[in-house]
Amino acid sequence: MNDATRPLDARAAELLKLLVERYVADGTPVGSRTLSRAAGLTLSPATIRNIMSDLDQLGMVSSPHTSAGRVPTQRGYRYFVDALLAPEPLPAGEQQHLLRELLDRDDPDETVQAASALLSSLSRMAGVVTLPRRNLSVLRRIEFLPLSDRRVLAILVVNEREVQNRVVHTDRDYGADELERFANAVNQHFTGQDLTRLREALAEDVVAAKACADQTLLQAVAMAERALQAPDSQGYVLAGGANLMGFQELADVQRLKSLFDALDRKRELLQLFDQCLGADGVQIFIGQESGYRVLDECSVVTAPYTVNGTVAGVLGVIGPTRMAYGRIIPLVSETARVLGESLAGRQAKRSS
Repeated sequence: MNDATRPLDARAAELLKLLVERYVADGTPVGSRTLSRAAGLTLSPATIRNIMSDLDQLGMVSSPHTSAGRVPTQRGYRYFVDALLAPEPLPAGEQQHLLRELLDRDDPDETVQAASALLSSLSRMAGVVTLPRRNLSVLRRIEFLPLSDRRVLAILVVNEREVQNRVVHTDRDYGADELERFANAVNQHFTGQDLTRLREALAEDVVAAKACADQTLLQAVAMAERALQAPDSQGYVLAGGANLMGFQELADVQRLKSLFDALDRKRELLQLFDQCLGADGVQIFIGQESGYRVLDECSVVTAPYTVNGTVAGVLGVIGPTRMAYGRIIPLVSETARVLGESLAGRQAKRSS
């Protein structure tokens, strides 16, 4: 077992916990004298200094050159989150605020924007919510219409009333009667499936159809598969980016510029959030753990949100590594739960 995973003894763990909590609250390096005055500690200043020296050697804390006090390192925060943190229950007032603002909204875009704004206002950091994935849609009907220049218009009716149009580039021209047969074959076999599972089923049926004599089904499935290959429009809603300017750790102009540029491009953050789609609950990336240089001084706390048992997207909070993890973790978790309930309720209304 290496130093990064070796459990600390009780005294060292308690001091690290106190140091992290004090630094998160005050934002200034914490000295041994401050720790010695902490309630419930009976350790001498000399003992505290020795333990802090040990924590320094383990890479859990460091000493800024301008102060004799110490601050948590990325490794220290990670140990704190994994081994010492007891997340606080979300305050009843914030719980009610989430329910009031997110439930019973009819517009999913407004619901996502509200969730992002709530994460920002309640955390006083940046709130991010990825847009619900379109592949949650359930296919009700598909039609193919011929276009010029070897193109076919695929018209998908999903979730009762939503219509999606996609252009398919083909290797030859198709007639209207031929495309109608294709559509009838797809509707007969695949109506009622969600688009995620439908993509998988189509890929399997292409192989199966090749082994049979039903050329219409083979061509219909191939056409439908191409229609569903168009990437879903994806992005996220960001609120409270300006809040990050208020943290001293992120106040470097060049660092902020790089961070805002990355948030505007969206690519890096979407890639990070995509990693969390299959996560079980809250994920925490501290500093360099994200793998993206622009987030080296940040922590990102995320959770997937689900609609009717299917993961629809990811939401989270971006802030400095000096964040109150005990508050942010339940906030992110509960917002994900309520957002999923709200979107599921809208889907149920639309289907009724």
